[in-house]
Amino acid sequence: MSGVFLEVKDLYMYYRTTMGSLKAVDGVSFSLDRGETLALIGESGCGKSSLAKSLIRLLPRNVEVFRGHIYLDGEDLMEMDEDQFRRTVQWQRISMVAQAALNSLNPVIRVGEQVAEPLIVHKGISKEEALKKAREAFSLVGIPDAFIDRYPFELSGGMRQRAIIAMALIMNPEIIILDEPTSALDVLTQANIMNLLKKIKAESSISFILITHDVGLSSELADKIAVMYAGQIVELNDAEGFYSSPLHPYSQKLMASVPTLRMDRTPEYIPGSPISLINPPEGCRFADRCQHKMPVCSKDPPLVHLGEERFVKCWLYAK
Repeated sequence: MSGVFLEVKDLYMYYRTTMGSLKAVDGVSFSLDRGETLALIGESGCGKSSLAKSLIRLLPRNVEVFRGHIYLDGEDLMEMDEDQFRRTVQWQRISMVAQAALNSLNPVIRVGEQVAEPLIVHKGISKEEALKKAREAFSLVGIPDAFIDRYPFELSGGMRQRAIIAMALIMNPEIIILDEPTSALDVLTQANIMNLLKKIKAESSISFILITHDVGLSSELADKIAVMYAGQIVELNDAEGFYSSPLHPYSQKLMASVPTLRMDRTPEYIPGSPISLINPPEGCRFADRCQHKMPVCSKDPPLVHLGEERFVKCWLYAK
């Protein structure tokens, strides 16, 4: 580790809808060290994928608000225009493994050519040289060399996911965002993909942001945990501290919902439903589902610093 490498401060990203502004990312702040893995966990619809798209600036046309600060090695990426960001950052310094690998691959172009394409477009190298580097990337992620000339439909789900990881690695980025990298895969394939990611982490200085709603999966790779709820990060904790004693009531409910092998404990559930991100209520957004609800929860809770890199957005910890 060599100190803070990525720092996100007060990041906002709202979508324009027919019903009003949808506050998908609403004042998010966190930091990431070089070579570190941050797991971003939370229920579906809490804004995790929207945060990922904001970091790599893959924004849809109906974005209404996009502001804040994203510092990469001290440089504020939000001050770059679209062309400069695309030429110098996107896929080169920050890359992404999107959900649903089959949907991310063009069905009529050979897999090797798709993995090599970023080198041809961004680096201007020849197709032959790019395919050579694609073979090296395939070898790194455990894909046989012969697969480079195959089409996506000729690959299994696990092989397609490995191909997408090879595509994310091809430009030697400093940060890779993994958005549900094992979704829709069988358990054995999930384990193989996670072992591959752990191998890459151990052998390189790449930083990872792992986005998942699977708390158990996050423990495989994470150095620290950010818990997201209703567009906000409500807890930031080191992995060991989070798994042993989560701070936020929402985090506690998430951990209590995970089945255990070594304890005779009935998994719990979180009552109620996630709130709408269109005109969310004032105050704590988890209050209506929280067993510790207090009158003060009608006000927006502060982000309380509990030492080290432990933060929690909850009135229970505010003095």
